[in-house]
Amino acid sequence: MTIDLAADAAAQERLVRFVAAAAGARRATIASLAPLRGGAIQENWAVDIELEGGANAGRHALVLRTDAPSRVAASHGRAEEYALLKLARAAGVAVPEPLWLCSDPAVIGRAFYLMRRVPGIAAGHRIVKDLSLGGPRDALAERLGQELARIHAVTPGAIAELARGQSFDFLTPASNNPGLDRVQLYRHYLDGLGDPHPALEWGLRWLELNSRPSHEIVLIHEDFRTGNYLVDEHGLTAILDWEFAAWGDPMSDVGWFCARCWRFGASDREAGGIAARAPFYRGYEAASGRPIDPAGVRYWEVAAHVRWAVIALQQAARHLSGVQRSLELALTGRIVPELELEILNLVDAAEGRAA
Repeated sequence: MTIDLAADAAAQERLVRFVAAAAGARRATIASLAPLRGGAIQENWAVDIELEGGANAGRHALVLRTDAPSRVAASHGRAEEYALLKLARAAGVAVPEPLWLCSDPAVIGRAFYLMRRVPGIAAGHRIVKDLSLGGPRDALAERLGQELARIHAVTPGAIAELARGQSFDFLTPASNNPGLDRVQLYRHYLDGLGDPHPALEWGLRWLELNSRPSHEIVLIHEDFRTGNYLVDEHGLTAILDWEFAAWGDPMSDVGWFCARCWRFGASDREAGGIAARAPFYRGYEAASGRPIDPAGVRYWEVAAHVRWAVIALQQAARHLSGVQRSLELALTGRIVPELELEILNLVDAAEGRAA
């Protein structure tokens, strides 16, 4: 069941009843409601709610986050993402405060949660071009390295103290070779799509041959990149979009952040299109006590382009199947040749060949 929240007065009434009960308020009313741009995999709404009575009385600027009509296979559900936000907040990561989770689809048609709305801009193409956003760029890159280090401080052995009774069994245990784990996963997804993609198979084979055991397994964000954090004119305000978090190799997040496909055209600024790698690496190493492994980062940059190409194909398939007709999803599928070329160039560079 899919509900257009803006047009469905009954769904809005069910929503405010849920919020009033969850917040311990006598009554809740919606002051404003509007969809937020972005989030092809998830759907986000800006909701201003007035609460009457109780300890939380007053006006609250919130974001309601729920599933889009269809999802990418590896994406967590909203209950899992809500738990991850609470975990990240407990670990000291700058994230929006998660408030209330609703797992009952009868309220708005799908599970959802509400979190505090944090000011800022997330659009990657704006951040890399508008130097008035994010404050000094080296400082922004260094801060992002520090935030990534805080995420990676969460380990399978340390999670119990932070989890506060919440189960994180949905985080699939990683083997001691996360690279091979990812090769198997991406092959599975690629085989499910049916069409041949030789360049992606070439990249997967290179990843398979060059995989190596990881010395440590940590919580990885798995989508830590420009476009998934908020900035204002002063600097970073929040890390967003935790739907892919997993156990894995810490260098995989570093490679994903630095991958050319997430620089939004600012290819010379290798750390997310905002700065050189040095300040990002410096912030990460200082906060984590873990040295950056350049060979590991190169490996995971190849993996990043393979992964994004597979996701792009999955998103295009959502459009072509008719499940979710979307120009954005259709255009996402058109970037695959560019990603395939970058895979070939990266492999050539790693092997010492001229691209």
